[in-house]
Amino acid sequence: MMRIGLDFDNTIIRYDDVFRKAAIERGLMQAEISGTKQQVRDAIRLLPDGEHQWRALQGYVYGKGIQGATLFAGLDDFLRRARAHGDTILVVSHKTEYGHFDPDRVSLRGAAMQWMEGQGFFAEQGFPLLRSNVHFVSSRSEKLSRIGELACDVFVDDLEEVLSDPQFPPFVRRILLSERAERRDDLPYEICRDWAAIQETVFF
Repeated sequence: MMRIGLDFDNTIIRYDDVFRKAAIERGLMQAEISGTKQQVRDAIRLLPDGEHQWRALQGYVYGKGIQGATLFAGLDDFLRRARAHGDTILVVSHKTEYGHFDPDRVSLRGAAMQWMEGQGFFAEQGFPLLRSNVHFVSSRSEKLSRIGELACDVFVDDLEEVLSDPQFPPFVRRILLSERAERRDDLPYEICRDWAAIQETVFF
């Protein structure tokens, strides 16, 4: 049995459609433009005061707008396989308590827990996750320490800079979820394009 650690933002939860819709509603993008979260970010940052606009948009999407986000395709199958194996799922996320420039002061951590509850993460017949196994931390260094303290066998993240950090616990197998990253022999992590590939990598 394994202890499988997962990042939250852009690993468990997918925000692409929410960012695009919110950007259009705020007049930051034209309706006919499509794109991923990263493409929306790159476009907004080119605007006057773009960095401020982007951070404000993040605060909304990760808070009030989170219920429009979706579970990553294939993750449900992965979690069911983990449950069948008797594996422990742990979530470790670098997430501040409140969003940048959010006048409503919505708890981002509370919003994330509500979203997970709505997806069936904590239901008896849902996914194999205990509320006590969800860990929100305030910095990357705290995140890396927590991954080590939890003795994860595997950790999945969407950020290369997290998995390649010199402080990442060396005994943990690292998997990068990325549709764009290119494999290289010198990388300290494996690369999977989607959750189907992660399932094959972890369980076979």
